[in-house]
Amino acid sequence: MPTVGVGAMVLRNNRVMLGERKGSHGAGSYAWCGGGLEFGESLEEAVARELEQESGLVLTRAELFCVSNIREYDRHYIDFEFLVEATGEPVNREPHKSGPWQWYPLDRLPNKLFRPVEIALRSHRRRRPGQVVYNE
Repeated sequence: MPTVGVGAMVLRNNRVMLGERKGSHGAGSYAWCGGGLEFGESLEEAVARELEQESGLVLTRAELFCVSNIREYDRHYIDFEFLVEATGEPVNREPHKSGPWQWYPLDRLPNKLFRPVEIALRSHRRRRPGQVVYNE
């Protein structure tokens, strides 16, 4: 049975916040904050929780921009990606799950991106303002 995932793309000054994944599916690839939807949560609540839990950033705005049917890493999940604004400076609050958070220019990203992040970035580049891109 597919599960539900969420991701938080934090952009500041045309740079995106990424960390290297550890000890989970996609280990060694770079991703932004995200995780699974918990029972009873809204998508926005899940994004806010994951963002604060992993980086200490506090969500101030979330805009859904990408929905994907992900079948990678021997998993299947429906992934909801949000472009977010947040206050604070990132701190790696889960060092056992991710390397330190770093800011990368959109035109100079790490070579190995987590598959949902790769799909979301491609969707972000091609979408019109306010559009939600759906990926099969």
